[in-house]
Amino acid sequence: MHHHHKPTRSIPFWLILASLTASIFGAIVLAVSVGAVAIPFGQVVQIILSHLLPQGAIAPNWTPTADRIVWVFRLPRVLLAIVVGAALSVSGTTLQAVARNPLADPFLFGVSYGATVGAVLVLTLEATTFGGLSLSIAAFTGALIAMVLVYALAQQQGQVTSFRLVLAGVALSYVLSAVTSYLVLRSSQPGNNSVGLVLSWLAGSFGRAQWADLGLPSIVVVLMTGHLILQSRSLNALLMGDEHAVALGINVKQLQLQLFVITSLLVGVVVAVSGAIGFVGLMIPHIVRMSVGSDHRRVLPIAALGGGLFMVLMDLIGRIAVAPEELPVGIVTAAFGGPFFLWLLRQRSTFGGDFS
Repeated sequence: MHHHHKPTRSIPFWLILASLTASIFGAIVLAVSVGAVAIPFGQVVQIILSHLLPQGAIAPNWTPTADRIVWVFRLPRVLLAIVVGAALSVSGTTLQAVARNPLADPFLFGVSYGATVGAVLVLTLEATTFGGLSLSIAAFTGALIAMVLVYALAQQQGQVTSFRLVLAGVALSYVLSAVTSYLVLRSSQPGNNSVGLVLSWLAGSFGRAQWADLGLPSIVVVLMTGHLILQSRSLNALLMGDEHAVALGINVKQLQLQLFVITSLLVGVVVAVSGAIGFVGLMIPHIVRMSVGSDHRRVLPIAALGGGLFMVLMDLIGRIAVAPEELPVGIVTAAFGGPFFLWLLRQRSTFGGDFS
């Protein structure tokens, strides 16, 4: 597989990092200012700062309504989009290394669907054994089970080939999506109001974002991304092939299992808050590898920032495309991701891609 594609044009790594970070700040201000009630950029910045700085540091020259729109409704939504985008992008990057396949993505691998089934079970049974964490725990468990199943299905004489992994992932996704449909249909008895919630959530949406949703995903994303960046050497070795990794003294089975747990955690905590959003984990890592090469020390931080930025912009498109109605962000990412996926397939067939 052509992993050592050197980046086409060499932009210094720090420059990409700096410009992505700046773009994210710009995107936050832009996304918070746009909406049914437009709020000027300057005012958005002032309102946000007034909440972050000590009381009275900025004399308020805006209405309480503007303050609520910015701080209570829009900012949590935009920040959640960043966290979810980063999580999906990082888990896509990790899966692509494990499967040694550029088409790997949490959505295609059944991980998102596993998380979805777990979460839909909680939503439809209205089970709250673990209080507010029920959804996250169920989604993580579902993701992990799906991951292990895909891996087990893909084994042939103890060997896992990337082709079988993708096939197993797609097959399991179909099964799990059927299970989800069944759960949704079962829950749509008259007098049960969870079906609308489940449906909007299946499409993937940040419409109900609150500050409370941000804590757990943010912590998980920061810790896991940091951990993966420290593991970059092992991820790089995986891309070169199992034999190569073993030669470097890496316990491949153990590493794969650990990466599966991390991916399931990342996907589980974000699916629990945003629902299932596809294609981000496929597109972003790919574009990042094209621009910075395949060393995970560079790929991971840039994929995290790029995924966050991309998701904010997708959600913004979803909010303005059919205003005053909203398109769930999952529909917007699919509109971009579907064609991208087909383009990737064509690229691979012209290279005689490796699906060993």
